[in-house]
Amino acid sequence: MIRGIRILARGQSRAVSIVPYGRRCICSGAVMSFGDGSHGAIGLPTSITGIGGAAYEPITVPGLPPDVTSVAAGHYHSLAVDSQGHLWAWGRDHEAQLGRGFASPRDSWNVPKRVIGLDLVNVRSASASGVVSAAIGDDGSLWIWGKSKRGQLGLGKDVMEAVRPSRVQALEGEKIVKVSFGWGHALACSEDGKLFGWGYYADGRLGNVGRTLKMSPLDSSSCTSTNGQKLQKIELAERLVLESMKDEKNMPIIWEPHFVEDLTGVEVVDIACGLDHSLVLCRDGTLLSCGSNIYGQLGRARQDLGLLPVDTSFHVKSVAAGLGHSLALCQDTSNREIRDVVSVISWGWNQTPQLGREGPNSIPLAIEELAGEIPVSVSGGRAHSIVLGSRGEVWVWGCGKDGRLGLGSSSDESEPIFLDSLENCNVVQAVSGFDHNLVLVAD
Repeated sequence: MIRGIRILARGQSRAVSIVPYGRRCICSGAVMSFGDGSHGAIGLPTSITGIGGAAYEPITVPGLPPDVTSVAAGHYHSLAVDSQGHLWAWGRDHEAQLGRGFASPRDSWNVPKRVIGLDLVNVRSASASGVVSAAIGDDGSLWIWGKSKRGQLGLGKDVMEAVRPSRVQALEGEKIVKVSFGWGHALACSEDGKLFGWGYYADGRLGNVGRTLKMSPLDSSSCTSTNGQKLQKIELAERLVLESMKDEKNMPIIWEPHFVEDLTGVEVVDIACGLDHSLVLCRDGTLLSCGSNIYGQLGRARQDLGLLPVDTSFHVKSVAAGLGHSLALCQDTSNREIRDVVSVISWGWNQTPQLGREGPNSIPLAIEELAGEIPVSVSGGRAHSIVLGSRGEVWVWGCGKDGRLGLGSSSDESEPIFLDSLENCNVVQAVSGFDHNLVLVAD
C-alpha cells in the first residue's frame, strides 16, 4: 500500500488517492513549484525560500496570469503557456533561454516574464532543455531560442545562438505536435506521425538520420565491472568530458531536423529524450529506444545502436525520461483479466532511487506501490519521478534533496508517496525539471 493514510469522518481509513475529482484548494488556477531554486526555476523570491533558494513544499508562483493552460520544465528554467497563447519564462538565463533578448540580470531570473518575439505566434505548448527553449504554435510551427554548441537549435549549420525565438525553417510545412530535448539532441513528431531528429547524434540517440552511427566518448567500455554492469566512474567521465570539449568542432552533429528513416511508414504518437537516450512510442503501442545504455535506460538486452524495441509485454500509452531513467504509462497485455489496468513502469538509473521499485534496473517493471491507482501522466527529473492521478492527486519518489519531492524534507523515498499538501487541489499537470517541479491547478 502507498504510505499516507487519512482517517475519514466515519472512522474508516482509505488511501489518500481517493480525493474526489474537482475538489479545489486555495491555490486554484495557479502554477505551483517546489524543489531547488538556486537558478530561479521555481519562480519564488528569496523572501519565501530563504538564502538556500529551495522550496520544500508546493508554493504558488507569483507574477503569472490566472489563465495558465500548461507548463514545461527545462533543466534549470520553467515555461508557462496562457489561454491567450502567450509564453512566460523564468529561471536560468545564461544561454538566453528565457527569451528576454540578451541574457537578463541574475537577480531577475526568478521573476516570470513574457517571452519576447512570439507576438504573432499563438503558442500551444512549450518544451525546454538546459540551454534552449521551444514553443509550438497552433499552426504546428516550431520556434527555438537559446545557445547550444551541439545543434539543438536546429536552425542551420553552425548556428549556435538565437537570442530571440526563431522559426525552424527545416520543418516548415510540417505540423509539429511535440518536441523533446536531451543533453545535446532533440526529437520532434508531427501530427501525421513522422519523427524528426537533430543535434548531437552519438550512440544513435536520433535513430537513423542518414549518418554513420558513432559511439559517444562519454560511454566508454572501460566503465564496466567484472559482472558486466556499467558503472559510473566520476574521474573517467570528467576526463572524457574535458577531452571532448577540446574537439567540439568534430562532434557528430545534425544541424537541422532530419526525418528518422528507421520509421518510414510507422506512425509515432509520443517521444521523450533523457540526457543521452531517447524513447519513441508507435501508434500500435510498440516502444522503441536508442542512445546510451550505461544505466540500462534503453530497457532491452540487445545493445545494437539505433532504434530497437524495448523488452516489455506492456502496451505503452505514453513515455517520459529523466537524466538516466525511463518511465511509461501502460496496460498489461500479458493478463487478459487485468488488461484495462493502467500501470507505471520504470527502468534505468536507480541510485537515489528514482525507479520507485525493487528488481533489476535494466528491465521495465511495474511500480507495485501504484497498483490500483489510475495514473494519467508521469515525469522524470534528474533523480526523482512524479505521477499525476486521474482525480488530480500527485505521487513523488526518488531523491529528496533541496525539497524536490515537496514533502517538507530532503529525505529520499524509495516508493511512491502521496503529496498530501496538494490533497485538496485539482492538479491537472505535473512536470519535473532536473531538480524542480511544476504543478498546474485548475480553476
